[in-house]
Amino acid sequence: MIEAIKNGEEIVISYGKKKKKIAVIIPFSQYAKENGVKPGLLKNKANCELADDFEITTEELVGV
Repeated sequence: MIEAIKNGEEIVISYGKKKKKIAVIIPFSQYAKENGVKPGLLKNKANCELADDFEITTEELVGV
């Protein structure tokens, strides 16, 4: 699968009995181009610090 992605192929991920399509794995270079994402865009320009006692559940993190 990795070789296919490296060669530019897209991999569709399906789920459940009905094989519902839920995601696509694409080469990062294609993702960055399509979404205007430039790796490292905020390097040395932004940061995020959390307090040592900061707690969040996985459900809160993903918005469930």
